[in-house]
Amino acid sequence: MGLLERCLELFNTSSLYEVLGSDKQASEAEIRRSYYKVSLQVHPDRAPEDPQATEKFQVLGKLYAVLSDKEQRAVYDEQGLVDEESDVLSQDRCWEDYWRVLFPKITVNDILEFEKKYKGSDEERQDLIKLYVQHEGEMNAIMASALCCSQEDEPRLCSIIQAAIEKEEVTAFPAFTQESVKKKRARRKRADREREEAEEAQKELGLGDEEDSLVMMLKQKQKSREQNFNSFLSDLETKYSKKSGKSPRGGRGKK
Repeated sequence: MGLLERCLELFNTSSLYEVLGSDKQASEAEIRRSYYKVSLQVHPDRAPEDPQATEKFQVLGKLYAVLSDKEQRAVYDEQGLVDEESDVLSQDRCWEDYWRVLFPKITVNDILEFEKKYKGSDEERQDLIKLYVQHEGEMNAIMASALCCSQEDEPRLCSIIQAAIEKEEVTAFPAFTQESVKKKRARRKRADREREEAEEAQKELGLGDEEDSLVMMLKQKQKSREQNFNSFLSDLETKYSKKSGKSPRGGRGKK
């Protein structure tokens, strides 16, 4: 079975770009970022409950190998075909090692330093506006997806969104402008419960300093909202991953 057929079987689409949630106009950096986000969600170590995780992870590695190769991507963009006999796909490669070379791990200190610089920055504003548009004003989804964000940040984030609406930069989605008090209270209650559970677990493990607390909060978020946690970490790791050299590839295969 070829790469496109495997994508259809595992991801319900034969479009390499759609698998990544991207499009043909995406830059090389955007393709890389999208690949990391999706691959992290199906990484065998992070999705043990998915029996197809390993296969999905391998397919994503091949998909990225195609789109990160200029010649292979050009052929796919022009003809919608993938050269299955090219060295890019035919060589025996450990996709786990390939993935880790592209995306080295970050540390807790990296996260803390990033958070200090990120909050209140123009980058945070741009990311927030993208989430607002993507989720059409649904604050539960926005709060779950936003980087370095706690419930205490919600008023600040809402004010940023409201300012963008007033400047007519974005659509005033009813999900945001007409959100009920009941829904807001439920979100607050859920966040308070998650924080209390994390603090309790922190006490049981004897954790005390800022870094230990952050680790505990991240682990608790992973337990309760695994998919959103993966997205959170993938964004951070993508921002901090060192720019690798030219991706390993073989010679040009047959067209």
